[in-house]
Amino acid sequence: MAESFDIDAVTVCSDAFRVSADLGGEIVFPESAPPHLVRPLVRSREDIRSLRRIDPTESGSRTADRVLGAQELVKSAGGEQLVLGWVDMPFAEACSVCGVTEFLMMTVDEPKPAHELLDILTGIVIDFSLAQLEAGAPMIGAGDAAASLISPAAYREFALPYERRACRAIHDHRGLMKLHICGNTSNLLGDMATVGADLINIDHVVDLAAARETIGKRGTCIKGNLDPVADLLQSTPEACSAKAVRCIETCAGIPYMLSPGCEVPAAVSDEVFEAFCRAPRLLLES
Repeated sequence: MAESFDIDAVTVCSDAFRVSADLGGEIVFPESAPPHLVRPLVRSREDIRSLRRIDPTESGSRTADRVLGAQELVKSAGGEQLVLGWVDMPFAEACSVCGVTEFLMMTVDEPKPAHELLDILTGIVIDFSLAQLEAGAPMIGAGDAAASLISPAAYREFALPYERRACRAIHDHRGLMKLHICGNTSNLLGDMATVGADLINIDHVVDLAAARETIGKRGTCIKGNLDPVADLLQSTPEACSAKAVRCIETCAGIPYMLSPGCEVPAAVSDEVFEAFCRAPRLLLES
């Protein structure tokens, strides 16, 4: 993949239910969709208190499988590409173990148990992050997609403090962190800039120029933000390349990494994806 498309980074990101599985959740593995929990793992305060600290290196666990993936990517591609481990941030993990709607309701109706859960999950997320750094991955991608569903005030209470704790732990372990919150984070950009992440992903529904002003001018690298559907799946090579060039030009003068706002659909043609990947080189050559 890296050789065919001349990409600069590879990641072990796959699905959001590694931790849920190792906490005892029943996982279903669909033929053509990511794994997910059959039913919520946490339904009550007693369930929260029964959660155990997992060992992300325990043989046979889903977290250990990702740690092994990071190790293998470092061996096979680490000499040429940046290798990213991957975790979900505590807020996203809480939405996974409780169900999104259920956890969002908990933050309103039962904020104290919500914080108890987030505190437990933060320790687990940190352990999982450090295990992947120990496996050789220099950067951890940290997803918190569900955080785009909440208000700035709720983000500052229930997501931001725990993202900061995870980020500090990664930095203390001499790692780098990428914060990925897909969705419309236009009203969260200022707060996201304070997490401490080395790289922040911006989805296509966010104005890239606004992200440049809010985040990029602080010296933090930003990443984005083609529409995975309109600019890749439904696009031509020429149109995709042109959009990629506009993104690069918008972020001229600040640290920037070209990418879609979120995952590239599997059905994107090789021709379009190749045009996307070559756009930075074409711009430099011109």
